[in-house]
Amino acid sequence: MDDPLMLARLQFALTAGSHFLFVALTLGLATLVALMQTRATLSGNALHARMTRFWGQLYVINYAVGIVTGLVMEFQFGMNWGGMSSLVGQVFGVPLAMETVVAFFVESTFLGLWIFGWDRLNRWVHLGLIWVVTLTAYLSAYFILVANGWMQRPVGYEMRDGVAHLTDLGALLTNPTAVLAFLHVGFGGLLTAGLFMAGVSGYHLFRRTAEVEFFGRSMRMGLLALVVAVFPVVVFGGMQFQYVQPTKHRSSDEAKAAAADFAARFGPGDYLPPGLASAAEGVMAMVWSLLFLLAIVALVKAAFGGWLVRGRIFHVVVMAAVPLPYVAMLSGWVFREVGRQPWAVYGVLRTEDALSGVGPGLITASFVVFTGLFAVLVAVNAWLLARFARRGPEGARLGAAPPPDEASGASAAALTPTF
Repeated sequence: MDDPLMLARLQFALTAGSHFLFVALTLGLATLVALMQTRATLSGNALHARMTRFWGQLYVINYAVGIVTGLVMEFQFGMNWGGMSSLVGQVFGVPLAMETVVAFFVESTFLGLWIFGWDRLNRWVHLGLIWVVTLTAYLSAYFILVANGWMQRPVGYEMRDGVAHLTDLGALLTNPTAVLAFLHVGFGGLLTAGLFMAGVSGYHLFRRTAEVEFFGRSMRMGLLALVVAVFPVVVFGGMQFQYVQPTKHRSSDEAKAAAADFAARFGPGDYLPPGLASAAEGVMAMVWSLLFLLAIVALVKAAFGGWLVRGRIFHVVVMAAVPLPYVAMLSGWVFREVGRQPWAVYGVLRTEDALSGVGPGLITASFVVFTGLFAVLVAVNAWLLARFARRGPEGARLGAAPPPDEASGASAAALTPTF
């Protein structure tokens, strides 16, 4: 525990990976909930309105805890990565500022209006709110990936007096490593939420719930999201390989030539990434293969209708498969980030130079506090999601009217004169 660089890297890996678990489910669930509410609003169907409340409640739980992890994670930039802020902050900080001002505040404000606007706002206005929330959630993810894409493939800048200055905002915002990653993550979130919805529905159907139609339709919607997203995920993931850093595949001749060039320009050092990056790439590909197989099985099952409701073995399979998208995404993130080492910004700023000038004691304390806090938040989120998912639609309180006794009491109190 006396290596500040390794501790800072490990801390950021654990906290960023934990935060990403929330982001994926939030993006996908926001989309599915918006589609549910659209159908409920257009058709007036009470079942779809109940589905919107139930799945919307799970979305709000995941979003609320995820926001805390995101805010806490940003403290690390100032605490552990002061060198990065000083040298490249004028470029790297631009999309982060745009994410906060343009996307995050709008998303949070409209989500609050959506949560507290049930049965108080016009139904079309209320529907518009959830679509604004959904679109700004994707906009937020896009800006974050613009910042990360610049770390992978720095464009639209120039170095002056050893500091990076932004010269081309358009190049920064259209960087292929950001755009393709955004599409990859977007479909990955839809896949994650679809399988989550199918898994929760499978749990209730396996237990022979009385809400057969409710969870039968939820199961179909979740599996449809899986089928729609599973192929684009790998397509947009594969398209990113044309922009992969040459050192990422460390055994290739191109990687060795690039490492030799870096050694000549920046001095001696190991410019080839750890073998963990290649291992993560293999895990990602293997898990995607399992998800693709599950999507095929889901299509076959859907062709025979009732099997989705009565097939108890299939219910167990979809429940067991819920963690798979998370494993695939985290493996892909490890490949993307660890494969960039030893660079914080590829070819511009080494990770060791991005570190703040702090001692191992402070880094150790930060590591213990941050990772402990994130472990608690992840556990709390999992517990809350499981608790409210098990309750079913009858336990959904999002936008629900108060119980009759409370409502009558409130009405009586309102009519009682006060002196």
